[in-house]
Amino acid sequence: MKITKIETFSTEFVGFVRVTAEDGSQGWGQVSTYNSDISAKVLHRQVAPYALGWDAFDLDGLMRIIPEREHKFPGAYLRRGMAGVDTALWDLYGKREGKSVCELLGGTPRPFRVYASSMRRDITPADEVERLKRLQGECGYDAFKVRIGSEYGHDVDEWPGRTEEMIGAMSAAFGGKADLLADANSCFTPKRAIEVGRMMEEKGFCHFEEPCPYWELEWTKEVADALDIDVTGGEQDCDLAHWRRMAGMHAVDVLQPDILYIGGIHRTLHVAELAKKYGMACTPHSANLGLVTVFSLHLMGAIESAGPYVEFSIEDFDYYPWQKDLYDPFPVARDGKVEIPAGPGWGVEIRQDWLERAQYECSELD
Repeated sequence: MKITKIETFSTEFVGFVRVTAEDGSQGWGQVSTYNSDISAKVLHRQVAPYALGWDAFDLDGLMRIIPEREHKFPGAYLRRGMAGVDTALWDLYGKREGKSVCELLGGTPRPFRVYASSMRRDITPADEVERLKRLQGECGYDAFKVRIGSEYGHDVDEWPGRTEEMIGAMSAAFGGKADLLADANSCFTPKRAIEVGRMMEEKGFCHFEEPCPYWELEWTKEVADALDIDVTGGEQDCDLAHWRRMAGMHAVDVLQPDILYIGGIHRTLHVAELAKKYGMACTPHSANLGLVTVFSLHLMGAIESAGPYVEFSIEDFDYYPWQKDLYDPFPVARDGKVEIPAGPGWGVEIRQDWLERAQYECSELD
């Protein structure tokens, strides 16, 4: 059964994709957030020409041929466009079968533990602790991730002493009562990362994310080898050969693919298998409340190598206004868990009022 139409509805921040097969079956997916209008254009220019007319049920073949045919474009935008088609096809499969994507993958929809993920570095440690305590009371979180260092900071903190203060404040407030995670967003050289990591170990942290520039695998491995705390990473990476190298050399302890950066569910499953092969956990990056969080919940409810929780952004509509009115039902944390949607496909509906405001483009089989 051929794919006959691919439609995109995009803004700068979000891009939804609708795929239609020749029998009229449809599914909804999403290209990655941020510059989504550009990813939508890439989809129509460099993904749709191969997808249109392709067997809708040969996802493996489609996801393999696109990078081969577009080999001069090995970077992120092509994969972000591929993700839109991949995730829409999974929704189509689920709706045809009357099953959730989680069930199609062999799992069972259920409440799944999440960690409350802060995106902010413009906040003092005292204020961060205060809001996380409030959210713990409201939502029952028992795991928290905060930001340390500065983004790609060359060992320079957001302001002097913030990293040490944040680690100490989180430990004092939640030590022994919650899992503590921290994300350095590629800030540190190995020497400084090891210093920070040992401090985190002493203060009871369990997860040290992207300590070094993510492309410096040898640096990250040096940190992972020196520390007992889990060193994690991979969110930016979209080349499967790179993932095989990362897992094979144990550059990190936990693999963190982003479903929409890497090219969709099908390609993320390859990373989940690498995690299983090398005795690692797979805990995807899902740092906003676009559909990437819904996708991650479905995946984590099914794979054998799933880590203990799913990332769940705590930033509200004031901080990320583009998250508002995207789809229903919108995920809500209760008792430290979020429900994996049980309806067919992704189990959510894209809001029509949002679609009507978005930029529309269509590629169709002649």
